[in-house]
Amino acid sequence: MKRIVVVGASAAGLAAAETLRREGYDGTLTLVGDEPHPPYDRPPLSKQVLSGQWDADRTALRTPEDLAALDLDLRLGVAAGGLDPAGRLVRLADGSTVPYDRLLIATGVRPRRLPGDRVAHVLRTLDDALALRDRIGPGRRLVVVGAGFLGAEAAAVASKLGAQVTLLEPAPVPLARAVGLEVGQALAQAHRERGVELRCGVTVTEVTEDGVRLADGEVVEGDEILVAIGSLPNTGWLAGSGLVVDDGVACDEYCRAAPHVYAAGDVARWYNPLFGTSMRIEHRTNAAEQGMAAARNLLAAPGARKPFTPVPYFWSDQYDMKIQAYGYLRGHDEVAVVEGNLAEDRFLAAYRSGDRITAALAVGMPAKVVRQWRQVIAVRAAWHDAVPNQS
Repeated sequence: MKRIVVVGASAAGLAAAETLRREGYDGTLTLVGDEPHPPYDRPPLSKQVLSGQWDADRTALRTPEDLAALDLDLRLGVAAGGLDPAGRLVRLADGSTVPYDRLLIATGVRPRRLPGDRVAHVLRTLDDALALRDRIGPGRRLVVVGAGFLGAEAAAVASKLGAQVTLLEPAPVPLARAVGLEVGQALAQAHRERGVELRCGVTVTEVTEDGVRLADGEVVEGDEILVAIGSLPNTGWLAGSGLVVDDGVACDEYCRAAPHVYAAGDVARWYNPLFGTSMRIEHRTNAAEQGMAAARNLLAAPGARKPFTPVPYFWSDQYDMKIQAYGYLRGHDEVAVVEGNLAEDRFLAAYRSGDRITAALAVGMPAKVVRQWRQVIAVRAAWHDAVPNQS
């Protein structure tokens, strides 16, 4: 094996490249990225960068010296344009091709958009964050479409900076599908108490010159619009490749998508045996862990590969609240608050799927308390054992 190509200069792509070198691979290692920036960290974009606490340089995942030590064939500012698995070639948007013996796909996601929202902001890249940062502050009106984690974080930052913030969400509460109604109501109250105008149960149909138009025809005015309605996997460049693409690059439990091809990070939908389902996780911790796991399996002999079976973890900072979660929240059957109080922004909620505990989410709780639940989820503990006195 002399040539490995990693497409995606992301957290997952960088973790994969570092793991390949650490595991002894000394051949040509090409890292392709569509942005001109070296790999950088995305979670701070909606928090520290947007608030002005961090300069852009602070988001870099590695120093220039660290990157140089990896001896990469680094191709930045050029996107992947196509894949020929039979010829083992990656076609780049500039017309060049890169041959490979093994390929790791880590191309991440792109923001969903609304009709007319080319005049609106999105928040995925460093340049996106810097552009929005320059446009919010005291006296400015920001309309945020989507009260998921990204939209909620941006709304919190803009509010603290003195902007007048309106947060629009089609669901009954923020993050309803993931966290459930009761927890969502607590998060909604936190926004309202801090001056954000949160409107749930409203659907935005388009971005206008003055703001956004709702399904009933009302126009909600704003000086700046941020569209944060979720993401789509960056898989368009794989059209015609023969790879299975279904809400991401479909992979087995080893992160293998096809012979000689693996995937990791936000773009990968893989089978997680721990939960018995396929999942695609858009969180920073998973990106790094999966990049490392996929790289090891890419190098390993078939019988030596190991399934990637994480308990997913994510966090979010909103106002003075630290939100942390372990496990897989979606599709849960029941939620129970097992510590603290929802009304006080300090609680821990456990989530049941079937007869097992599958997730735990905490607000304002010490990290060590939340970490204890990781092992409970990892051992597939029965609900009534982990959460007694519940239905």
